[in-house]
Amino acid sequence: MSTNSLRSQQHPLIRQLADAIEGAWHQYLELQPLPMPAELGYVEGRLEGEKLTIENRCYQTTQFRKLHLELAKVGSMLDILHCVMFPRPEYALPIFGTDLVGGRGQISAAIADLSPTSSDRTLPDTYTFNLKALPTLNFESPRELPDWGDIFSEFCLFIRPSDADEEAMFLSRVEAYLQIHCQQANLAQPISGAQQAQILAGQRYYCTKQQQNDKTRRVLEKAFGSDWAEHYMTTVLFDA
Repeated sequence: MSTNSLRSQQHPLIRQLADAIEGAWHQYLELQPLPMPAELGYVEGRLEGEKLTIENRCYQTTQFRKLHLELAKVGSMLDILHCVMFPRPEYALPIFGTDLVGGRGQISAAIADLSPTSSDRTLPDTYTFNLKALPTLNFESPRELPDWGDIFSEFCLFIRPSDADEEAMFLSRVEAYLQIHCQQANLAQPISGAQQAQILAGQRYYCTKQQQNDKTRRVLEKAFGSDWAEHYMTTVLFDA
């Protein structure tokens, strides 16, 4: 089964966002495949009697060591999109990330951010300038970040969309984040070794925090066991 066929079975916002992410990558970046273990590219399992399917696509570019798009589906219970863009440590870029979680026709969680990797936990000035210039959006049901959410920036958007209009607003904002990020990446110049160490430390901190996401871990453990879940979370999802 291809990613596109899984995508066609998922919530419309997941389909639209997956298409938008890949569209931005192809428009702004020169993609090269990023090899990953064959057994982790496409995975099937069972969760509470339902079929669980996970499909991954990974790329790399001059500026990014890993562009990862994951789609997952658990019967009619759960639809998931997960995406992270990990910069190479030679470039002082934030980490773009977005996730959608839904089930039974409703998106329950939608998050997107450009997370700082600098030692002072702030975004580069060019990002702050461009992000502040975006129109203000108001959503009915903003959600609280988890306890480990200090990795996120002031521009993090975390909501439960109330209707199709809010879904469209969220999609538009993520597209804006992607455009800003890809354009800034293309302008970025390599940094010194000392700065690279700071950026790599920032990525490791981000991954350590994301690995504390108990919801993701519980789903994987129920379907595949704790050892497999740990392996997947530390080698596919968050591998700094």
